[in-house]
Order: sequence, then C-alpha cells, then structure tokens
Amino acid sequence: MKYALLLYGDAEAWAQATPEQRERSLAAHEEYIEMLIKRDAMLGGEELAQPGPALKLSKGEDGQVLRTDGPFAETIEHLGGFYIIEAADLDEAIELAKACPEPIVEVRPVVEHTG
Repeated sequence: MKYALLLYGDAEAWAQATPEQRERSLAAHEEYIEMLIKRDAMLGGEELAQPGPALKLSKGEDGQVLRTDGPFAETIEHLGGFYIIEAADLDEAIELAKACPEPIVEVRPVVEHTG
C-alpha cells in the first residue's frame, strides 16, 4: 500500500539555518532515503519551497477563481516536503515514518484508483 509522509517543520528556522545545519539535515535525509531504498519502500519525494511564494486557487460555485497568496496559516509548522513510500500496512508505514529525521511527520494513505 502507498503512503504519503508529509514533513512539517519551522520554515523560519530553516530559512535562518546555517550552511552547516542545512548540510547536516540534508545528510540525515540522504541516509533516510538510502534506508527506504534498501527496504524497497522509496517511491518518491521532494522538498517544497518556502511557504511565502505559495498561492491558493479557490473555485466558487459561479466558476470564478479566487487567488490568495500565501502563507495561509498562522502557524510555525509548514509543509516542507514529502515522501511517497510503499508499506505492507499502516504499522510498517508508521515504523518508516518514525525513522524520518523531521520532527513532525503526518502519515496519510494514498488512494490508488484503478482503471
């Protein structure tokens, strides 16, 4: 079964991180990716840009589209990236999420459509 691991962190802290802190974080993710690959669990993933340039499109019932520039939530944690993994079940997905170097990981099953 496929799962999305949604990675949340402090966008401001990441923006202010030193080159050494960024390098340590990226090295931790490289190690994590190697573990996922060895377990045949890695399907994909990406780091997302800072939330500042994000935008949201909302479609009204009249078909009009409203554009709202981000960030959208008054929160410290922002979605900073994701992994798509393959796991036998939720328990295995949780086990793999616990090994992720990010402080907050949301585990979401991916709906797979057939046809």
